[in-house]
Formats: sequence, C-alpha cells, structure tokens
Amino acid sequence: MNASPSHRPHPAEWTETQSLLPSAERDLPAGRHQFHKEQMMARIHEDLRTPSRTSATSPVAPVQRSNPFLRRTILLPAAAFALAGAVAGGLALTGGGAGGHGGTTALATGPALTTRIGVADAKGAPQLLERISLAAADTSEPTPRKGQYIYIASKVADTYIAVDGDNKSEAVSTELHSRQVWKSLDGRDGWLIEAGETSDKGITLQSDTPDSAAYNALAELPTDPDTLLQQIYRESDAVRDPEVPRDQAAFVAIGDLLFESYPPAEVGAALYKAAAKIPGVVAVNDAVDAAGRHGIAIARENPVDGERTEWIFDKKTLRFLGERVVVVKATADSPLKVGTVAHTSAITERAVVDAAKQVPGQVS
Repeated sequence: MNASPSHRPHPAEWTETQSLLPSAERDLPAGRHQFHKEQMMARIHEDLRTPSRTSATSPVAPVQRSNPFLRRTILLPAAAFALAGAVAGGLALTGGGAGGHGGTTALATGPALTTRIGVADAKGAPQLLERISLAAADTSEPTPRKGQYIYIASKVADTYIAVDGDNKSEAVSTELHSRQVWKSLDGRDGWLIEAGETSDKGITLQSDTPDSAAYNALAELPTDPDTLLQQIYRESDAVRDPEVPRDQAAFVAIGDLLFESYPPAEVGAALYKAAAKIPGVVAVNDAVDAAGRHGIAIARENPVDGERTEWIFDKKTLRFLGERVVVVKATADSPLKVGTVAHTSAITERAVVDAAKQVPGQVS
C-alpha cells in the first residue's frame, strides 16, 4: 500500500494525462524558492530513510529519520514539492534497488494519475462526521499489550513533478505498490517494507523521540473534542509553513493520526468530532481509495494550491478505508491539472501483533 497506472479499469479510476507544465518553477515571492529548496532538502534528509535513494546525478547516502511517520504536508506548501523534483534531481523519484540492497524500484515515470471528482457538500459534513464518530466508538478491537506492535498494510501511490536534463517537467506517478509498517506502542521502534522503496526484507525504523501517531501517544490525547482540537492547532502551528493555512494543517494533522495508526476507540471518535469543528470541512458523495473501493469522504480543500484532502470511508460500515489528495481547482501556483491524484492510499489490514515483521495469523 501492484498495478500499473496505465489507462485501463484501475483502482481509483486513474487515467493517463499529458505533460502538465513546461516548468516546475512557480511564481513565489522573492526569496521563497531558495527557502523551499533548503527546507525541502532538510526534510528529505530528515524524513526519508531508505536503503538507497539516489539522485540521477549523484548518490545520496542513507539518512536517519527523526520521525519516520511524520508527513511533510503540514510543514511545506505544495510549491515545495514541485521544486523538490528539480532540486533533488530524482531523489524523491527513485529508490530500492540500487546499492546492492535487492529492492525493486517503483520509479515515478508513469503518466499522472487522474480521477473523477466527487461532489462536495458542506452542510452534510457535521452529520456524516457524527455518524463516523459513533461507528469509531463502537468497536471490539483488542487493546494492545506492552511489547506488542501495531501492523498496518496498505497500498499507496504518489504523483511528482519530474524534471529532465533539459529542464522539461511533467507530472509523473509511481506505480500503485504495497506498504507494510510495524510500530511499537511508543513509536520508537518499527519496521517498514515498501515495494520500490526498501528491499524485500525491509528496513528498521528507529527514533529517539516518541511518535505522535503511536498508540501510547494517541491513548494520552484528550477525548473532549474542543480540548483535542486546541491541542492539534497548537502542535500543527509549531511545525507548519506559514503558507499552509492553519485550518488545513489541523485537518491534515488529524488525518495523519488516523492513517498508519491504531487509535483507542474513544480517541478515534474524538478526532472525528474535532474535525467537524474545523472550518471548510465538507462531505464528498463519492471517492475511490487506492484499492479501488468506492466510499464517501470527509474532505477539505487547501485554497492555496487547490488540492483537496479526502478521508474515505465505507458507505455502509463507515470504516476508514484510506486517503487521497486530488486537485479540484486550478491555481496559478500549481502545475497540476484538475483531477490529478497527488496521493492515494488504502488500508488493507490493521492489526495488533506480537513482534515486528510478524503478520496477522502468523505464530510468533
């Protein structure tokens, strides 16, 4: 969390598109390009730890992740991601197989993923989130014990702006591929196996600091929605780029706590109730996750880049299925066409296991 993103019946209803923009550069204020370049490179070196993730022009040594589960969406606006393709020279587009690690790389060279855009309904969001909250609270999932791990299997794909040697750019997408993550309850220890990004055996994920999406951290969150939302705003404010709207950063932060995680039932319910209090949150009548499952979604559009982050739920059970980010509005600062899928994911399995690298049903 392996199909090709070619034009055919496909998970998330992807279709081929043409090259999107002759240049990855955007009309940012003076000095902001260099700022984003420096920030993005810093985040790449801090966040991405793979056995070998190399540039097309120069190798980049493996780097340590301070928090292997923190996404950069809160930290940097979309402009930084387009610039990353040019700055990193393919750093975000290659991985896995080089350097004798035996991985099978999933290069972002395919046509850009696109999808149909569901209809947004602002009035329906509070009622839908109330129903989702009730469903999240009514669970019989086991409570993890000390020493156990949270196991999350998923399918994922992303779209990038690729820049070739002639400075020509186009939107390209990775193949839909599998991802397996094991997290210790405190988030300090884990394991990752991701097709195209690690070897078949995977890599260790270690951190000196607790992970905010780890079970222990989630269990300590307040369950009063107002108190919880205030905390989310404070913590996302501390790390977000000023160009990322405050409400969007809070919405993305909640999504991060819901995806590769295992929140206690009362916390999961509170997170959905907190999301209902964020201005601009809407319900979407139809959205498709990376596994091709249709559902309804809770979403919020970032007015800066025109991208809508969607949390997708089963229409009957309201179980969380996955997440996608879709371009719903053309903006001067974005090279991506309306309908482009910037990110798509689907949770295929979520469980408590006794050890890292153990899959559900396997005897430890």
